[in-house]
Amino acid sequence: MIMEKFIQNLREMLEVDEKDIKLTDHFREYEEWNSLAYLSLIAMMDEEYNVQIEGSEFKKLITIHDLINAINAKK
Repeated sequence: MIMEKFIQNLREMLEVDEKDIKLTDHFREYEEWNSLAYLSLIAMMDEEYNVQIEGSEFKKLITIHDLINAINAKK
C-alpha cells in the first residue's frame, strides 16, 4: 500500500519514529524539516513513485495525507 510505504520512507528520510508520524501531521512542522528534507522528499517522490510535484503545487500540500493524495492523483 502506498500509504504505509510512503510513511516508512518519510520516517527514514526524517529519522523520525514511525509512531510519531500521523496522516494529519503538518509535515513542515516537524523539527527535522528543512530545505534538505524538502529536496529529499521531492527526490523520493520522483524515484519511488515516479511523481513530479511543481513548487506551486507543493506549497498547497499541508499534511502527510495531502502528500499521499498527490501521489495517488498523479499515478
